[in-house]
Amino acid sequence: MGKSDEIWIRDATELDREAILEVMLEAYEQYRPVLPSARWEPYRESIRASVDGEGPAARLVAELAGKVVGSVQLFLSSEAAYGMPELGIQSPIIRFLSVSPAVRGRGIATLLIQESARCSLALGAATLHLHTSDMMESAVRLYERLGFERAFDKDMRNGDTLVKSYRIHLKEAALL
Repeated sequence: MGKSDEIWIRDATELDREAILEVMLEAYEQYRPVLPSARWEPYRESIRASVDGEGPAARLVAELAGKVVGSVQLFLSSEAAYGMPELGIQSPIIRFLSVSPAVRGRGIATLLIQESARCSLALGAATLHLHTSDMMESAVRLYERLGFERAFDKDMRNGDTLVKSYRIHLKEAALL
Protein backbone atom coordinates (compact mmCIF):
# COMPACT_ATOMS: atom_id res chain seq x y z
CA MET A 1 0.00 0.00 0.00
CA GLY A 2 1.04 3.63 -0.31
CA LYS A 3 2.88 5.97 2.00
CA SER A 4 2.96 9.75 1.81
CA ASP A 5 4.96 11.67 4.42
CA GLU A 6 3.83 9.99 7.59
CA ILE A 7 0.43 8.96 6.20
CA TRP A 8 0.03 5.24 5.48
CA ILE A 9 -2.83 3.75 3.48
CA ARG A 10 -3.41 0.10 4.35
CA ASP A 11 -6.08 -2.56 4.54
CA ALA A 12 -8.18 -2.29 7.67
CA THR A 13 -8.06 -5.06 10.24
CA GLU A 14 -10.62 -6.13 12.84
CA LEU A 15 -8.56 -4.21 15.42
CA ASP A 16 -9.32 -0.96 13.52
CA ARG A 17 -13.09 -1.28 13.95
CA GLU A 18 -13.60 1.16 16.82
CA ALA A 19 -11.16 3.70 15.37
CA ILE A 20 -12.90 3.55 11.98
CA LEU A 21 -16.31 4.07 13.58
CA GLU A 22 -14.98 7.02 15.57
CA VAL A 23 -13.46 8.67 12.47
CA MET A 24 -16.61 8.08 10.41
CA LEU A 25 -18.95 9.53 13.01
CA GLU A 26 -16.61 12.49 13.60
CA ALA A 27 -16.29 13.13 9.85
CA TYR A 28 -20.03 12.95 9.08
CA GLU A 29 -21.10 14.96 12.15
CA GLN A 30 -20.72 18.15 10.08
CA TYR A 31 -23.87 17.16 8.16
CA ARG A 32 -26.08 16.88 11.25
CA PRO A 33 -27.09 20.58 11.17
CA VAL A 34 -28.16 20.40 7.51
CA LEU A 35 -30.21 17.22 7.84
CA PRO A 36 -33.55 17.03 9.64
CA SER A 37 -33.30 14.67 12.61
CA ALA A 38 -35.64 12.24 10.84
CA ARG A 39 -32.90 11.87 8.20
CA TRP A 40 -29.83 12.29 10.43
CA GLU A 41 -30.57 9.42 12.81
CA PRO A 42 -31.03 6.78 10.06
CA TYR A 43 -27.94 8.17 8.29
CA ARG A 44 -25.90 7.86 11.48
CA GLU A 45 -27.19 4.31 11.99
CA SER A 46 -26.21 3.38 8.41
CA ILE A 47 -22.71 4.68 9.15
CA ARG A 48 -22.56 2.56 12.32
CA ALA A 49 -23.89 -0.52 10.52
CA SER A 50 -21.41 -0.12 7.67
CA VAL A 51 -18.48 -0.75 10.01
CA ASP A 52 -19.67 -4.31 10.58
CA GLY A 53 -21.34 -4.87 7.22
CA GLU A 54 -20.34 -7.78 5.00
CA GLY A 55 -20.73 -5.83 1.76
CA PRO A 56 -17.34 -4.20 1.13
CA ALA A 57 -14.74 -6.03 -0.92
CA ALA A 58 -12.12 -3.85 0.76
CA ARG A 59 -11.84 -1.45 3.68
CA LEU A 60 -8.90 0.92 3.63
CA VAL A 61 -7.63 3.12 6.42
CA ALA A 62 -5.29 6.08 6.52
CA GLU A 63 -2.92 6.00 9.46
CA LEU A 64 -1.00 8.98 10.79
CA ALA A 65 1.51 8.52 13.60
CA GLY A 66 -0.03 5.14 14.45
CA LYS A 67 -3.60 6.47 14.61
CA VAL A 68 -6.43 5.80 12.14
CA VAL A 69 -7.45 9.20 10.72
CA GLY A 70 -9.39 8.18 7.62
CA SER A 71 -11.19 5.31 5.95
CA VAL A 72 -13.08 4.27 2.84
CA GLN A 73 -15.05 1.21 1.79
CA LEU A 74 -14.89 -0.35 -1.68
CA PHE A 75 -17.88 -2.30 -3.01
CA LEU A 76 -17.98 -4.32 -6.24
CA SER A 77 -21.44 -3.34 -7.51
CA SER A 78 -24.52 -1.23 -6.85
CA GLU A 79 -26.15 -4.34 -5.42
CA ALA A 80 -23.35 -4.81 -2.88
CA ALA A 81 -23.10 -1.08 -2.09
CA TYR A 82 -26.76 -0.13 -1.89
CA GLY A 83 -28.82 -3.29 -2.37
CA MET A 84 -29.81 -1.77 -5.73
CA PRO A 85 -29.00 -4.10 -8.64
CA GLU A 86 -31.34 -1.98 -10.78
CA LEU A 87 -28.73 0.82 -10.83
CA GLY A 88 -26.71 -1.50 -13.05
CA ILE A 89 -23.25 -0.64 -11.72
CA GLN A 90 -21.05 -3.72 -12.09
CA SER A 91 -17.80 -2.04 -11.16
CA PRO A 92 -16.29 -0.78 -7.90
CA ILE A 93 -18.01 1.92 -5.87
CA ILE A 94 -16.44 3.85 -3.01
CA ARG A 95 -18.59 4.68 0.01
CA PHE A 96 -18.21 6.28 3.40
CA LEU A 97 -15.01 8.16 2.58
CA SER A 98 -14.12 9.69 5.95
CA VAL A 99 -11.28 11.86 7.19
CA SER A 100 -10.99 13.13 10.73
CA PRO A 101 -11.68 16.90 10.72
CA ALA A 102 -8.48 17.48 12.74
CA VAL A 103 -6.28 16.36 9.83
CA ARG A 104 -8.21 17.58 6.79
CA GLY A 105 -6.31 19.43 4.09
CA ARG A 106 -3.35 17.03 4.11
CA GLY A 107 -4.40 14.99 1.07
CA ILE A 108 -5.68 12.00 3.05
CA ALA A 109 -8.95 11.70 1.10
CA THR A 110 -6.99 11.84 -2.17
CA LEU A 111 -4.68 9.05 -0.99
CA LEU A 112 -7.65 6.89 0.01
CA ILE A 113 -9.31 7.47 -3.39
CA GLN A 114 -6.04 6.74 -5.23
CA GLU A 115 -5.61 3.45 -3.38
CA SER A 116 -9.26 2.58 -4.10
CA ALA A 117 -8.58 3.25 -7.78
CA ARG A 118 -5.46 1.04 -7.72
CA CYS A 119 -7.44 -1.76 -6.03
CA SER A 120 -10.18 -1.38 -8.67
CA LEU A 121 -7.64 -1.63 -11.49
CA ALA A 122 -6.12 -4.71 -9.86
CA LEU A 123 -9.61 -6.26 -9.90
CA GLY A 124 -9.76 -5.61 -13.64
CA ALA A 125 -12.28 -2.76 -13.42
CA ALA A 126 -12.45 -0.02 -16.04
CA THR A 127 -14.34 2.48 -13.87
CA LEU A 128 -14.72 3.54 -10.25
CA HIS A 129 -18.01 5.06 -9.05
CA LEU A 130 -19.25 7.04 -6.08
CA HIS A 131 -22.44 8.80 -5.03
CA THR A 132 -22.75 12.07 -3.18
CA SER A 133 -25.14 14.95 -2.65
CA ASP A 134 -24.94 18.72 -2.86
CA MET A 135 -24.52 19.05 0.92
CA MET A 136 -21.03 17.55 0.49
CA GLU A 137 -19.68 20.52 -1.48
CA SER A 138 -16.00 20.17 -0.61
CA ALA A 139 -16.09 16.44 -1.41
CA VAL A 140 -17.66 17.16 -4.81
CA ARG A 141 -14.90 19.67 -5.59
CA LEU A 142 -12.28 17.06 -4.68
CA TYR A 143 -13.88 14.37 -6.85
CA GLU A 144 -14.07 16.72 -9.83
CA ARG A 145 -10.49 17.86 -9.35
CA LEU A 146 -9.37 14.22 -9.35
CA GLY A 147 -11.13 13.62 -12.67
CA PHE A 148 -14.48 12.13 -11.66
CA GLU A 149 -17.29 13.03 -14.04
CA ARG A 150 -21.03 13.03 -13.50
CA ALA A 151 -22.75 9.78 -14.44
CA PHE A 152 -26.31 11.09 -14.67
CA ASP A 153 -27.71 7.68 -15.64
CA LYS A 154 -26.66 6.28 -12.23
CA ASP A 155 -28.20 9.02 -10.05
CA MET A 156 -30.69 7.96 -7.38
CA ARG A 157 -33.03 9.60 -4.90
CA ASN A 158 -33.07 9.39 -1.12
CA GLY A 159 -36.43 10.87 -0.21
CA ASP A 160 -36.38 14.28 -1.89
CA THR A 161 -32.56 14.42 -2.09
CA LEU A 162 -30.87 13.83 -5.43
CA VAL A 163 -27.90 11.52 -4.84
CA LYS A 164 -25.52 12.26 -7.69
CA SER A 165 -23.39 9.63 -9.32
CA TYR A 166 -19.79 10.21 -10.38
CA ARG A 167 -17.40 7.92 -12.18
CA ILE A 168 -13.82 7.94 -13.33
CA HIS A 169 -12.36 5.93 -16.19
CA LEU A 170 -9.40 4.28 -14.50
CA LYS A 171 -7.17 3.65 -17.51
CA GLU A 172 -7.23 7.37 -18.37
CA ALA A 173 -7.16 8.64 -14.79
CA ALA A 174 -4.50 11.20 -14.00
CA LEU A 175 -4.99 10.55 -10.27
CA LEU A 176 -3.03 7.31 -10.59
